[in-house]
Amino acid sequence: MREAELAAFASEFAEALRPGSIIGLIGDLGTGKTTFTKYLAKGLGIRETVSSPTFTLIHEYTSGRLPLYHMDVYRLNSLQEMDELGYEDYFFGQGVTVIEWADRIAALLPEDAICIRISYGQEAGTREIEIL
Repeated sequence: MREAELAAFASEFAEALRPGSIIGLIGDLGTGKTTFTKYLAKGLGIRETVSSPTFTLIHEYTSGRLPLYHMDVYRLNSLQEMDELGYEDYFFGQGVTVIEWADRIAALLPEDAICIRISYGQEAGTREIEIL
């Protein structure tokens, strides 16, 4: 999947999301987790600039049809740190939660969370998307 296809996929995917939707993104560094989230945000009508929350852990965007809570849990050392962040307010709130590196907190993800693996494609500049 090339970037234009990823953009179309994420935008279409966003149309089906409802309050309380949780999307867990799994993939190596640089595979496109944040890029996917940017296109998902665009599909939700988010007007703010979406950036990686690697150092802040959570970014909140509220200008779309649903709020978007964008988490990057790569730097967390324990599940207890998720409690300290108040993750349940995000997971069970009125917005859409996207979690990069979701496999690191798999034990906390609700059963209805949608997990997506993004990996490098066989051709340069392509990605493989797998809904788990």
